[in-house]
Amino acid sequence: MGFEKNFSLEGKIALVTGASYGIGFAIASAYAQAGATIVFNDINQELVDKGVKAYAEIGVKAHGYVCDVTNEEAVNALVAQVEKEVGVIDILVNNAGIIKRIPMVEMSAADFRKVIDVDLNAPFIVSKAVIPSMIKKGHGKIINICSMMSELGRETVSAYAAAKGGLKMLTRNICSEYGKYNIQCNGIGPGYIATPQTAPLRERQPDGSRHPFDSFILAKTPAERWGNPEDLAGPAVFLASDASNFVNGHVLYVDGGILAYIGKQP
Repeated sequence: MGFEKNFSLEGKIALVTGASYGIGFAIASAYAQAGATIVFNDINQELVDKGVKAYAEIGVKAHGYVCDVTNEEAVNALVAQVEKEVGVIDILVNNAGIIKRIPMVEMSAADFRKVIDVDLNAPFIVSKAVIPSMIKKGHGKIINICSMMSELGRETVSAYAAAKGGLKMLTRNICSEYGKYNIQCNGIGPGYIATPQTAPLRERQPDGSRHPFDSFILAKTPAERWGNPEDLAGPAVFLASDASNFVNGHVLYVDGGILAYIGKQP
């Protein structure tokens, strides 16, 4: 094996939060193919069981745990349990997240705080829990799932954009504070990804035309398509591997070119 060994995750333990399905599942599956041992959590046992079964169906033995990543005590207990039962975490992907699409003036402070809690406070809590052992081990990779909303605003997503913008800066600050310990913290900013959650936005209308939002995304994306969860696999493996050992504090946008594009002239 030559240069490609730099992309191997053989012998590494990866914790991907909220990875029972969707983007987290795709990233964890790619890590497994690259040789990593997969650990994931979700908010309840039903989702964890669903995730374990889904991994098993593709030949991956994943270690699933129930944990609320906004609960610092629960997260500390999870990390201690993983270290005891599986080993020290080499790679953390802060993937768990939520969005509430509510116009700002109609959004309660409680709903705003909930989004911030899951999308920004939780990555802080989980990162803080794994960093001490990474320091002792002499290396670590932290990957935060950011968003195009780390750079852009849009109607009805004030809390989400605030959280993801904050996550971009948390990424840079973890890099600034812990880079000297050979810990790299980077982000991935997915574009619009075709998942079961976005399926209704891609359904054909009764007259056969595209959903208006689907047409909007295709017009704004130079690639002229939605991304697939698998489009995130290569970037995620790169940022988790030795190939990215001098890449730190960066957000890699996997968006088909949206952020580079002003859009078509009307």
